[in-house]
Amino acid sequence: MNPTLEPEQSPAQIRRTALYLTLAQVPEGCVVSYGELAHLAGLGRAARWVGRTLSQLPEDTRLPWHRVLGAGGRISLPVGSASGDEQRARLRSEGVSILNNRVDIQRHGWRPVEHSG
Repeated sequence: MNPTLEPEQSPAQIRRTALYLTLAQVPEGCVVSYGELAHLAGLGRAARWVGRTLSQLPEDTRLPWHRVLGAGGRISLPVGSASGDEQRARLRSEGVSILNNRVDIQRHGWRPVEHSG
């Protein structure tokens, strides 16, 4: 074994890395659903896994977790919860409008092809 090579990542670490790298690309003012994020990260139909994984991020994470929504633009974190209130405040500060606990995906949805150089 070559000692200069990094240790191999476990399948779980590879999945998390793919998720985090994809999430990091979601630009300010845009949102993506859990399912779409899973698809874009090459994780198939893993929307629930994405939600569970994002819920375990450390408090000081720089990843834009607040830009990830439920299907149809639904904000899945409860109104009145600390994380839900933080998500709504962060989205509004980026110019994302929220109406009836939903974000207009047509207007604010992230389309990576359009945003790539």
